Amino acid sequence: MRTAPDDRPRLGSRRRPAGQRSRSWSAGGLVAVALLLTGCSTTPQPVERDTVVDLLHQDWQHVPGIAPDGDALRVTQTARRIVEQDGGGGQPDPPVNLFGTHLSADGDFSLTTTLRDVTADATLAVFDSPPIIADEFRIEPAGIHLTLRGDDLEVVVFDGSPQRDVAHPRPARDEHVRVDDPEAELSVQRSGDDLAVTSGGDTVISLPLGDAFDSGELWLGLSSDEGSFTVSSLTAAAPAGDSLAVEGPVAADADRSPDGLQSLAARVRPGFRIGAAVALGPLAADRQYARHFVGNFGALTPENAMKPQALAPRQGVYTFEEADALLDLAASEDISVHGHTIAFTEAMPRWMRDLPTDSAEDRRASADALLDYVRTVVTHFRGRLDSLDVVNEPFDVDQGTDLQENVWYRVFGASYPVVVSKAVHDADPDVRQFINENGADVPGPRQDALRRLALDTNAQGGHIAGVGLQAHVYDLDTDTVSADDLTTTLERFADAGLLVRISENDVTDSEGQDAQAEQYATILATCLRSEACVSYTTWGVDDRYDWFTDEDGRLQQGHDLLFDDGSPTPAYDALREALAG
Repeated sequence: MRTAPDDRPRLGSRRRPAGQRSRSWSAGGLVAVALLLTGCSTTPQPVERDTVVDLLHQDWQHVPGIAPDGDALRVTQTARRIVEQDGGGGQPDPPVNLFGTHLSADGDFSLTTTLRDVTADATLAVFDSPPIIADEFRIEPAGIHLTLRGDDLEVVVFDGSPQRDVAHPRPARDEHVRVDDPEAELSVQRSGDDLAVTSGGDTVISLPLGDAFDSGELWLGLSSDEGSFTVSSLTAAAPAGDSLAVEGPVAADADRSPDGLQSLAARVRPGFRIGAAVALGPLAADRQYARHFVGNFGALTPENAMKPQALAPRQGVYTFEEADALLDLAASEDISVHGHTIAFTEAMPRWMRDLPTDSAEDRRASADALLDYVRTVVTHFRGRLDSLDVVNEPFDVDQGTDLQENVWYRVFGASYPVVVSKAVHDADPDVRQFINENGADVPGPRQDALRRLALDTNAQGGHIAGVGLQAHVYDLDTDTVSADDLTTTLERFADAGLLVRISENDVTDSEGQDAQAEQYATILATCLRSEACVSYTTWGVDDRYDWFTDEDGRLQQGHDLLFDDGSPTPAYDALREALAG
């Protein structure tokens, strides 16, 4: 990932263009359609009635915090939060059903649920597109959140308008109403340009719809901030004449292209993998994104889904569901997976960052907690990963060569990479281990430090197979990687017996798309010529997800990737030419 001050978090998903639909899907459940036939003549004629979908028995298996409970769903808190780069903040990241069931609805609709056994709070959220998830923030799409706390019902509406501060979004409406019976049926109903919320059949609030649900899709979230609850019923309905259909992830329809980047690479260098960092949201919702990724890439790096704050938001509580969805997709498409990451300063949940280290007793207890995390995570993914960043960005963020004194350092000392590497090897001896770092793409002190760290780790019993060179090119005047420098770099690591991954390549187009394309082609072509360079990965797929925040916290769009709003850029064509020889 990018690091301060240039770290520009990549985004997850985006609303698909209006009119674009995915195919009907019924994985994991049944669609109950009530079409009642009536008539008063000797030749009865069918009369259209409401379409009703039983959502309770649809596919929820990849949603953190949700588990079947007989004929119901049990929802428990996940405490998922997106920690900012400096360890502060902690924007809530409640789960959404991304890789299971969502709905297409081109007109009026209602969603009705019954929530029982609420221990603290219970939220049903309905979005018109998946939230955008970045390294340090989440962008809320248009939608409505209903949260029950006793007899208080909070109704929060986001209208999709740009936020002044994306890490602290402000809704368009935030209302509190009282309900007579918290276990009565709760319903959200769209009728024309209006949205109404009812409890027990009585309207408790009505409001104008605005731009919410313009996409024609409904994405669902169930979550609790502090407790748990049971969903004993959950249905969707549309009146006669309005369409309502169950949908699944659009990536299920995508296939490897015989002329895609990975197919071309297999012809010139069998076993070499062309990869990309991806997020679950666009793979589920954006047909072009899914088609371009599956069609062109043979390796997948989870952008955020395998970072510690995503996998273990609370100590001892693991939320593997979204990472599992990415790995399941990869397995179905013969795509290898590079895991990202184990020890990483900027992506730790608060509990991990704050483990005590003042005394020897504290450090022993904290060491047990950290090693339990490593064992649990690596054992869970054992046999499903080709490679793994066991240590990510260990050096200071100002392009120096000193190790960051994070919790791993404070607990285990400067040899913490040895401890992590050994623990990973014990849990999965077959996964290839890498240390991933930025600013080490060209010869210099930082590259020397990375080489020494890998060799010293192995000399002390570690199992590092190689290094990841991120190859972020933010400024062509200062960051350009020449063929000569990269050749020298690859030779130095090869002489040390280490493999190399080009792990996070992206290139600015600030000097024009031709210069961007030339830099992309130089890095890939040089990597291909070295047997030590075993794979090449871009940090993203499409520029419409290439966003970051400036110093004022405002969203800015980058133009660094191979596709731009669904169309290939000259950089994509340059990679194809490089693979053709």
